[in-house]
Amino acid sequence: MKEALFLKSVLHEKIWGGTHLKEFGYDLPSDKVGEYWAISAHPHGVSIVKNGTYAQMPLDKLYAEHRELFGNRTESVFPLLTKILDANDWLSVQVHPDDAYGQKHEGELGKTECWYIISAKPGAEIVYGHTAKTRVQLAEMIHAGAWDELLTKVPVKAGEFYHVPSGTMHAIGAGIVILETQQSSDTTYRVYDFDRRDAQGNLRELHIQQSIDVLTIPGDQLPDNKVTVETFDGAELSTLVKSDFFDVFKWVITKNHAFKKIADYTLVSVLDGSGQLDIDGQVVSIKKGDHFILPSPVESWKITGQLEMIASQPK
Repeated sequence: MKEALFLKSVLHEKIWGGTHLKEFGYDLPSDKVGEYWAISAHPHGVSIVKNGTYAQMPLDKLYAEHRELFGNRTESVFPLLTKILDANDWLSVQVHPDDAYGQKHEGELGKTECWYIISAKPGAEIVYGHTAKTRVQLAEMIHAGAWDELLTKVPVKAGEFYHVPSGTMHAIGAGIVILETQQSSDTTYRVYDFDRRDAQGNLRELHIQQSIDVLTIPGDQLPDNKVTVETFDGAELSTLVKSDFFDVFKWVITKNHAFKKIADYTLVSVLDGSGQLDIDGQVVSIKKGDHFILPSPVESWKITGQLEMIASQPK
């Protein structure tokens, strides 16, 4: 089967969500939509194939029954998840476990993730890291609520990229829209939530002990991403990160570019523009808001148009 798998996916309402995902062509159920799980086989939001041979098949079932489309890889679950997030307000300050802790305590993968900043209002910030030098100091500062001293804030702007390994203290700030590539996990430990209350007036659950267990010590280092850029006549291709779990790329097409397969499969999200995807002479239109998988049988493809995309591949 030499065709792309286009996906229809799941929107999630969040206390911190907004309406910016309308800009990608999605119909929003409210003005508090925080996440679009664009490419997902996680049980909390499974994507459905929209086209072709496997139309209407859920991605988790497709992965289980047609492993040949994914290079006959041996991971028991589809390992990656792509989201678009609209942070109309601050997300909670949080941390994710690694695989060992996640499997032992939550029965699922840990969560290393990364963020491409699609847009950010002037003055927007994220929390990335903390100042504690020992786990004892970390616990003392958390229990004392010394957030101004503990949390490291970083100003951000559109076009920037942040790798967020498991164990990293982090939060996405208000006014930011991001494309997130992550391990397929929904385990989040909240450290601090600005004392917000949910629609029923209740404080949201925190996970203080789990957070102290898994936070990296010391936590004050930004990862040293080795971003590389290749410029061609009709495209600019950037390697944003090569991690233990995924490789992530930015593709900017200004005219056209021919690609050859370098991994078992590739996930692609169109962030802006429109154009055409050509697989062995079979041409389909692609546009902002589309998400698709190029499965293992697709050995080469050509993209034409004016497009900005984020692509990822399993390690």
